[in-house]
Amino acid sequence: MRRNYQKARPKIDDKPFKSNEHITASEVFLIDESGENIGKVSLEEALNRAHEAELDLVEVNPKANPPVAKLVNLGQFKYEREKKLHKQKVLQKKVETKVVKLTFRISPHDRDVRLGLAEKFLSKNDKVKVGMFLRGRERQHFDRARELMMEFINALKSKPELVIEEDQPLTKAPSGFNIILANKK
Repeated sequence: MRRNYQKARPKIDDKPFKSNEHITASEVFLIDESGENIGKVSLEEALNRAHEAELDLVEVNPKANPPVAKLVNLGQFKYEREKKLHKQKVLQKKVETKVVKLTFRISPHDRDVRLGLAEKFLSKNDKVKVGMFLRGRERQHFDRARELMMEFINALKSKPELVIEEDQPLTKAPSGFNIILANKK
């Protein structure tokens, strides 16, 4: 049996840094390896200092006037930047929207179970989409369905550990009602 192995995709550097001879500015604002500001120097002088220190001249802020360049080891600079970006990505928490489905003829116990689920999701700072689905003749009783939905929402709002806010108000769909709730605590 033949296996197809895929090569790892090369990482695309979203903001490549110009270094050494690739810098096009005639003069740069130089920062040495210890972080001290040297000031405005010509590109040739900055390249000479980098060569003497056996480091690379990296343009860290090309939009400044003159561009800011730093004397660093390019490999170490890229590694630390990638590590910093990865750390930021890990610290970002993606907010998920969890769905809690109710029905018109839901039993009190099932309603309490759904209430507990919604409370658990909201305490984890996830958004909760509460949906009431109506089938057949249940669609004729939109007012009663709205009351059941509001009872469920008020039961959630009565929990002292949650500060509930409506992200999307109660909207009428062809087959029932939907609302999106979030915990703002």
